[in-house]
Amino acid sequence: MSIAGGTRDVRELLGLHTRGAKALVAAYVLTFLLLSLSSSPGPGAVGAELAAWLVVSAGAITLVRIEGDPLPFRPAVAMALAGPIALNLVLSVVPVPVDGLLQTWPLGAGTAILAYMCVRGRIALGWLGMTAMLGSCVLWAMRTGQGAGYGLGMSAINMAPLLMATFVAYTVRPAAKEIFELREQTVRRVAAEAADSAVLEERDRQLRRLDELARPLLDRIATGVELDEDERIACRLLEAHLRDILRAPGLSGPVVSAAARAARGRGVEVILLDDRAVDDGGAAPDRFLGMVAAELAAATDGAITVRVLPPGRTTMATVLASSTDRVRRTEFDHDGHPADAEASLG
Repeated sequence: MSIAGGTRDVRELLGLHTRGAKALVAAYVLTFLLLSLSSSPGPGAVGAELAAWLVVSAGAITLVRIEGDPLPFRPAVAMALAGPIALNLVLSVVPVPVDGLLQTWPLGAGTAILAYMCVRGRIALGWLGMTAMLGSCVLWAMRTGQGAGYGLGMSAINMAPLLMATFVAYTVRPAAKEIFELREQTVRRVAAEAADSAVLEERDRQLRRLDELARPLLDRIATGVELDEDERIACRLLEAHLRDILRAPGLSGPVVSAAARAARGRGVEVILLDDRAVDDGGAAPDRFLGMVAAELAAATDGAITVRVLPPGRTTMATVLASSTDRVRRTEFDHDGHPADAEASLG
């Protein structure tokens, strides 16, 4: 049985991925190594004691390292069996009756693993593992002539930690789901606020830029005095530049803008288009921008159309240059290299 907790991993709330958890597992491994060696009834039992220690150590390490919520089924089954296997290995070599409860250390080691399994969503497997350990103690006690009550009495106390872990699982795991949802809502809200802030900053930046570009001419027009020819040309160039910013944001950098303004001043018709989606509207490769600027600088008449193509095309952009004696179309790949050129004489 597992408690629904969404796809989020409760390990984050338990801190099982932290250094503290790793230190706790290391302490677990070392503690039970010392117990297995110190409580061994004799040299002939050391092999079984160490084998039991390896089993529970592997279970504890797996419990911390395995991801997923609830625990994946197969690793959870292996961890549920770790305690009973280790217990039976030790019970096969301990004296009858035992010299002390420390000789049954796999009961505590297995219970610790089963308790964390419950918290991680495998309550049924945790209790199956506990039942297997209780049954192992009862069978061992009956087989050695000590009676079932003795076996149950020496092991039943370990149900208390598992009951507590089960209670924690049923209270913490639903709360963990709410905590994760609140965390996601907070992240989404912060992201939305950051996006809104970025939009406002970009708007303010564009307004400042527009103010710097257009205010002098607007103030001049507001005087009511007729514009001279140079001022009319300046208005046309500014209008074209503002149109470029709207229609071709990826081509509105200083290099291309200066070259386009100079070409228009020489009478060249310049059309800049950026057909990419808004999310993909970053700057084009510098190599491509440099070649566009060079093409604009070399033009003395005619028209030049630069178009950045939509995403998914085999080519990134095209440049169509037409003059009185020829028309040339150049395609550019996504690295900004000329991919193909066609020229025809007029």
